[in-house]
Amino acid sequence: MGKEKTKKSKHVELPDGSLEKSTITLNLGPTHPATHGVFQNILEIDGEIIKSAVSTVGYIHRAFEKIAERRPLYQITPLTDRLNYCSAPLNNLGWHMTVEKFVGIEIPKRVSYLRVIIMELARIADHIVCNSIVGVDTGAFTGFLYMMKYRELIYEIYEEICGSRLTTNIGRIGGFERDFSETAWTKINLFLKEFPDVLTEFENLFLRNRIFMDRTQGVGGISAERALNYGFTGPNLRAAGVDYDVRIAKPYSRYEEFDFEIPVGTTGDCYDRFLVRGQEMWQSLSIIQQAIDKIDALEGEEAKLHHADAPDFYLPLKKDVYTKMEALIYHFKIIMGEVEMPKGEIYNSIEAANGELGYYFISDGGRSPYRLHFRRPCFIYYQAYPELIEGSMISDAIITMSSLNLIAGELDA
Repeated sequence: MGKEKTKKSKHVELPDGSLEKSTITLNLGPTHPATHGVFQNILEIDGEIIKSAVSTVGYIHRAFEKIAERRPLYQITPLTDRLNYCSAPLNNLGWHMTVEKFVGIEIPKRVSYLRVIIMELARIADHIVCNSIVGVDTGAFTGFLYMMKYRELIYEIYEEICGSRLTTNIGRIGGFERDFSETAWTKINLFLKEFPDVLTEFENLFLRNRIFMDRTQGVGGISAERALNYGFTGPNLRAAGVDYDVRIAKPYSRYEEFDFEIPVGTTGDCYDRFLVRGQEMWQSLSIIQQAIDKIDALEGEEAKLHHADAPDFYLPLKKDVYTKMEALIYHFKIIMGEVEMPKGEIYNSIEAANGELGYYFISDGGRSPYRLHFRRPCFIYYQAYPELIEGSMISDAIITMSSLNLIAGELDA
């Protein structure tokens, strides 16, 4: 990790032979703004130096995996919203693609490209939050206020597409509930036009800022070997020097058709994590523009589709339900959860903003999953947190937590 381990001495012997504690036990969280009100870290500190740490989870555990075992497939979508709520559409669409892969639904090209646009917007929104908060934790609030305007624009795009902003419930198994409106396209193009200048100015505030560099370089570092041993993925793994990205390793939603680079760091410290997320935002902007160009190049019926032909899982149009018996039957079966699944199991994952978000799904042929497990990247990162902050100062521990982008909902599920 680039620094020598500190000795964990907790007691000193007094002249009378008794022992006196030489360190202080400090609770960093859960009721602390920097820990999102739900993380507890029991620190042993010697002055400002952290000698050891024990992390506690479960303060926001909601038993989503067990709840999902009592729900039909499409009703699980709102549960995924509440994982990483900074980029909810990625959770939603990852779940939909898992179901589609399991039941064998073929997705039209246009749906794949529309999903790429939404997923990359969600990635940018997530990275805006993470990098802005790292700035706040080093004492720079201006960048946060500046960038939030464009996260709000992304939320407006969500709202135009699905009616929601934070917990989006966006899309459906098989595609989207409705096609993107003209207003949505206008706002997407506005974002692509304005955000590059904002991102450039944000980077200029931080990248060569001596205070920011001193606060983040060499702080919270992890080697590539240790990161892999813990099971790191996503920006936190790439910052340590490993170029693993699910979009490249196991392409989905036609990502193999896109041209983009995978930013990689060297030290795995807070500064490199900041750099990697910043560069990923530039790559996401390029991917979104490529997706728009691919949609524009489609012709005929393919250029109009916003969902697959999957009547067992995709709700028919309401006007058809009112006038056609077949549509009414499918609507009833889907709403009442009467569509049974084939038996089997599947693991499917996507490159979410925080790393590999996976769904391990077992079906016994019923209407609900027999078992469902979410592979949440944050849960894995948090296991390494005590190691990353040992020997550092309390102020460094706060920055390290933010640079890992620990999202409480994703960690506890």
